[in-house]
Amino acid sequence: MMHCPSCPLETALSILANKRTITILCTLMQGTKRFGELKASIGDISQKVLTEHLRNLEDKKIVERTVYPEVPPKVEYTLTEVGYGLRPVLDSMREWGFIYQGIDTD
Repeated sequence: MMHCPSCPLETALSILANKRTITILCTLMQGTKRFGELKASIGDISQKVLTEHLRNLEDKKIVERTVYPEVPPKVEYTLTEVGYGLRPVLDSMREWGFIYQGIDTD
């Protein structure tokens, strides 16, 4: 069983704290993707690192992995209901980012 911090905000941040995780989630918000599609959409990421992130999200019940019995094997990733529940959070973060980018921070 996964250990969760007592503070719900800490729980959310422990999942969303990595920029690669955010990119994976945003990509999967558009729908189910195969591994190669995810890798291409993220850009500069190794297969090993992407696999680690996807397994971590699977363990947290945010991403679901489906393997089809084909040759070569077909593997797809999709968000679970819990994963899709992050949509308003990611939308709010995106909106805040646009606002922040427009502020003169100097």
